[in-house]
Amino acid sequence: MNTTRHNARTLNGLLQGELAAIDTYQQALAKVDGGPRATELRQLHADHCDAAYMLQSQIRESGGEPASTAGLWGSFAKAVEGTAKLLGKKAALRALQEGEKHGIRIYLEALAEPDLSPNGRELIAARLLPGTRAHIPVLDNLMTVV
Repeated sequence: MNTTRHNARTLNGLLQGELAAIDTYQQALAKVDGGPRATELRQLHADHCDAAYMLQSQIRESGGEPASTAGLWGSFAKAVEGTAKLLGKKAALRALQEGEKHGIRIYLEALAEPDLSPNGRELIAARLLPGTRAHIPVLDNLMTVV
């Protein structure tokens, strides 16, 4: 596989994860009441929207076509919704946190890809990975007030 296609495929996989995160946070926001929890969850949702936009731009710059759906990642969003319905808000927040931890793992895996473009590597290392890591303590805090 050529480097350009491999790069676009790697970035599209990351984009699908971000699209699933956007869906998941939208579902979580529909379940929480107003106040600080909703404000913080809205910010995390906005962060994922920004990440998706940056990935879409990077994919286009590398000559690829950005994914338009979460694909298989959408099943994660559906699982979080089911968890929230069955087990409540704290379990939903825990599921969001597990999703963030999974996002960290896939960003680290992408950084290990030898065919990842320098621009893609910089985007992940400087923006996307630190942003995702920053979500974990926010969700930790939210779980203490639920």
